[in-house]
Amino acid sequence: MLGEYRIQGRGAAEIAAGVERAVGAGELEPGQPLPPMRELAGRLGVNPNTVAAAYRILRDRGVIETAGRRGSRVRPRPATTGREELRVEAPAGGRDLSTGNPDPALLPRLAPALAVAAEEGDRRPVRYGDDPVDDGLARVARAELDEDGVPQGPLTVTSGSLDAIERLLTAHLKPGDTVAVEDPGWGSLLDLVPALGLRAVPVAMDDDGPCPGELRRALEAGARALIVTDRAQNPTGASVTATRARALRAVLREHPQTLLIEDDHGHGIVDLPLHPLAGVTRHWAFVRSAAKAYGPDLRLAVLAGDPVTVDLLRGRQRLGPGWVSRLLQRTVLHLWTEGAVDRAAVAASYGTRRDALVDALADRGVTAHGRSGMNVWVPVPDETGAVARLLQGGWAVAPGARFRLASPPGVRITISPLAMADIGPLADAVARAVRPSPARVYG
Repeated sequence: MLGEYRIQGRGAAEIAAGVERAVGAGELEPGQPLPPMRELAGRLGVNPNTVAAAYRILRDRGVIETAGRRGSRVRPRPATTGREELRVEAPAGGRDLSTGNPDPALLPRLAPALAVAAEEGDRRPVRYGDDPVDDGLARVARAELDEDGVPQGPLTVTSGSLDAIERLLTAHLKPGDTVAVEDPGWGSLLDLVPALGLRAVPVAMDDDGPCPGELRRALEAGARALIVTDRAQNPTGASVTATRARALRAVLREHPQTLLIEDDHGHGIVDLPLHPLAGVTRHWAFVRSAAKAYGPDLRLAVLAGDPVTVDLLRGRQRLGPGWVSRLLQRTVLHLWTEGAVDRAAVAASYGTRRDALVDALADRGVTAHGRSGMNVWVPVPDETGAVARLLQGGWAVAPGARFRLASPPGVRITISPLAMADIGPLADAVARAVRPSPARVYG
């Protein structure tokens, strides 16, 4: 079952550490089954409860997965092999279109906003026990959420979208539970789910967002949570339309116990309307982050949710960092209210470049997707070959393996570093690197 590798150890922690080292070293491969608990306990001369505890540690750390009578096995994509390692280096003199970063020219200057926030901090120092959310930020955020149709609910602040999602999943789910995720989807999220000991089930995408039939299949199979990107979906640029939102809400009404998490990281950089799904399940959270509009180093997101969910998140947060710096909260508030970002101009800048690339690729017979945001997704028949050929031409793009579970191959192109003069040469290079692909559904 294990080939040449023999599990060793007397205590649960020792057994678990040995297995995790073997996975990291490649001695135990993804998908490889582990011995039944009683069998391993007999071999090691320990109580079966000791092996059960070791397997529980490994499951909680995302190293293995358990499937009842089918036993335990190394995860197909264990947490020790993160998707961030699937990177390419831009050649000397080449262009790096792989990072997913916003255009620095469209980000506001932080020094004036930080100075205003610091002066207020000098006048009103934050103390232990103070409310973790700045009153001004809460008022502004709630007003905009009301305009966008996000249901009423308490607010809190987290250190970005991924921090919020991690705390939400940990608060509501237990290791072994299943989470429905977009496919293709955000690579960091696809790494996070197994790292928490959870199982990801893919939900296929098209330009309008998750496909309702795929969502129904995932929920009927037992998924306890759904994570949706409302706009500027990474990597495809999909945006949930009003029609698709109605269809998805209808599916969610059939499964009211589902934890719904909505990610609106595109706020401030897209000009498409928001069509939130919240309000049809018992537990929900809507997360709006500042990173894309104001800068990745502003690790801050505003979260609205049902009272139980927000209370659970705040409780876990109090046991860790306590709160997100009020200095950062006041900085974001100043940027938000003083018009530091011309949202229409930013959305137009990204949209012009994105649409131009999609159109140029279409002219060359290459299908591409990018309804919103700063990324374009190009389905390809040979992902490795396409990435390699583009590198040879001086263009670094992100391999689709960073973003996929079951969906077909593709590459992600971040348009933020592009000038309009780059569009034609890049489209020519992509057309040479891939064959035309008529696929309209990504998974």
